[in-house]
Amino acid sequence: MANFLAGIPFLNEVVEAVPSMDFEGQKLAEKLYQSVIILFAVVGFFWGYYCEQFVQTIYILGAGVLLACLLVIPPWPMFMRHPLQWQKPLETAAKVAGTKKKEKRN
Repeated sequence: MANFLAGIPFLNEVVEAVPSMDFEGQKLAEKLYQSVIILFAVVGFFWGYYCEQFVQTIYILGAGVLLACLLVIPPWPMFMRHPLQWQKPLETAAKVAGTKKKEKRN
């Protein structure tokens, strides 16, 4: 993905500017998405059964999918409540090996 975005600097800046959600936010987004779709599917099924038109079920389910996408796809602040605390980087094996080689030469 990074190689593809390297040729388009404006798009690369836009992608990097979008905040990302944490793991707990991803879990919440998945539960919210599934709940909304299941709710609209059940309501759509009963409404379509009542009207005796299957197309009404599809319309209501489609509205549920659109609403779920609107709720889940943007990185809303409610999905970023538990930021991940990264550890400070340690020296890599290559750096350590390079310093040992320099010490042997001296």
